[in-house]
Amino acid sequence: MAAVVDKEKCVGCGACVDECPVEAIKIDDDKAVINEDDCVSCGACVDACPCEAIEVKD
Repeated sequence: MAAVVDKEKCVGCGACVDECPVEAIKIDDDKAVINEDDCVSCGACVDACPCEAIEVKD
């Protein structure tokens, strides 16, 4: 399953974009957006997010 962004917590800093190994994340309207088809659920974005706004659901 793909990572999920909590839009309430996301500040659009881009830390997750820089860490994503498959380039599945972009910033749109100052929030992170994850392309579920490209996401490999590696968790790199979860660890990179300073706002704890991303999680990988089981």
